[in-house]
Amino acid sequence: MSVSHVTTHILDTAAGKPAAGVAVELYARDGEAWSQIGTGTTDADGRVKDLGPERLASGEYRLQFATGAYFAGIGQETFFPEVSLTFTVNENEAHYHVPLLLSPFAFSTYRGS
Repeated sequence: MSVSHVTTHILDTAAGKPAAGVAVELYARDGEAWSQIGTGTTDADGRVKDLGPERLASGEYRLQFATGAYFAGIGQETFFPEVSLTFTVNENEAHYHVPLLLSPFAFSTYRGS
């Protein structure tokens, strides 16, 4: 398995554990529209390593997380049925890791390594 240019992981901060089984989609901006270029599901460690291409061109990208389905699956109400993160990629950078720290009523993110 190769590692994609963009990877992610989700930590359920309310439960204190990785969020397994969350559907994640990767989109690229194409003018005014967005094109899906990759999909994945978080593993038992809450990670997606094979989300899309090994290399991306410079531009704007978006990660879409199906958080509502995750919380429904564990019987937890949530305020955020989905989380969308938009970020910029420089093709000269080796790797982008974009984690999501998630709870039923809040989330945060950062650029990891």
